Amino acid sequence: MSNRSVDGWPRMLLRLEGACILAGAVSAYDWLGQSWWIFAALLFVPDVSMLGYAAGPVAGAVLYNLAHFLALPLVGLCLAAGLGHPDLVGLALIWLAHIGLDRALGYGLKYASGFGDTHLGVIGRPRDTTIAPH
Repeated sequence: MSNRSVDGWPRMLLRLEGACILAGAVSAYDWLGQSWWIFAALLFVPDVSMLGYAAGPVAGAVLYNLAHFLALPLVGLCLAAGLGHPDLVGLALIWLAHIGLDRALGYGLKYASGFGDTHLGVIGRPRDTTIAPH
């Protein structure tokens, strides 16, 4: 991967921002009095988007990034709140909580070069490029 990821102080701020998104979404969800069973059951649903990697790294990155793009649950949250649908507000907050958790843990948006290449840095074990002797 080329040097396309954020590092240093900006990376720490982005991870802190993710933690704040998680805390805000969980607090709002609690304030709404929504079901914690539903929260727990749906928290990791956006990660189903990883199945896109079965079609290759480009399709996987596109699908994963759509499921982890903050604007989508934020627009959903605004629409649901504006239309007076508290259950849909709850779903948007769960989605936001998931994205915040991922960002806080350093899981960023993916590059097409591979699942581990993210805007917040490389995740997972380093790739072994050596050839083991026989």
